[in-house]
Amino acid sequence: MNNAQVAVLIHAAPLPSLEALVDGVRAGRRAMLARAITLVESRKAAHRTLAEALLQALLPQTGRAVRVGITGVPGVGKSTTIDALGTHLLAQGHRVAVLAVDPSSTRTGGSILGDKTRMARLSMDERAFVRPSPSAGTLGGVAARTRETMLLCEAAGYDVVLVETVGVGQSETAVADMTDTFLVLMLPGAGDELQGIKKGILELADIVAVNKADGENLPRARAAAGEYRAALHVLGGREAHWAPPVLTYSGLTGAGIEDVWSQVLLHRERSRLAGAFAAKRSAQQVKWMWTLFDDRLRGRMRADPVLRAEVPAIERAVADGRLAPTLGASRVAALLGV
Repeated sequence: MNNAQVAVLIHAAPLPSLEALVDGVRAGRRAMLARAITLVESRKAAHRTLAEALLQALLPQTGRAVRVGITGVPGVGKSTTIDALGTHLLAQGHRVAVLAVDPSSTRTGGSILGDKTRMARLSMDERAFVRPSPSAGTLGGVAARTRETMLLCEAAGYDVVLVETVGVGQSETAVADMTDTFLVLMLPGAGDELQGIKKGILELADIVAVNKADGENLPRARAAAGEYRAALHVLGGREAHWAPPVLTYSGLTGAGIEDVWSQVLLHRERSRLAGAFAAKRSAQQVKWMWTLFDDRLRGRMRADPVLRAEVPAIERAVADGRLAPTLGASRVAALLGV
């Protein structure tokens, strides 16, 4: 059964019981995994309660996968790269889950980029699971439930989880905060690009890889890699035990993809030896808890009729300069009973 057939089954069957979901996910059944992800993405209160019970039941089966965040400049070929990398990993015997976080339609909340069509080989392979997740307006373009989806995929036996960002705003920071290694993809022609790249994205990078290092582009790709190395030398890495490497590769031909994966594994091993890996995972869990707490507060504001009636007036007063933001925040907090 391919991913397209799984997508049809998501909506065709009634909501399974908690026991059926737990057993189905643990057994690695993709149709049941898709149903479980749909459940955790739901905003319905009853679904949230069931989703929490599901995640708690599956918690012992999570945390074993290699988690890689992937971002890049527009046109860099993120999906092509993921298709090539995922295919390489499948050949090595891995099971690969891809969480491709799409910008949402502002009217329907649905995914609009169609990542499955851009990852042709992975989407047709039964050992892979490709899940475009609409961001539904979440800050930075990162789907609110991407972290929970990642846990479900791990519980289903996927030992590599690749999370693709939309590459805008604060989505890079959010994905870096939920993965073990953050891979930043760049294009040849670094001289022009460095002028327009925010320093922050390179500061987040654990690995920088220059795509399209093939044919006539190869010399330009190598030159770009040299400029990125110089930039990273000035910025320094975000971890004391790791200096981010700069590689060249071709998503089109697959040349250099193996080297990219080798660096992911080396970064993971160095982090373990330095004692940073477990500490990072623990910190991410706590940060995740508070992110969900903030989401609950915002959800209550959307659902409570009193808050829906009062908050817009407070926002207008702040926007017009009639009310200080600090006092506005205090009034919203009072409405929440805080």
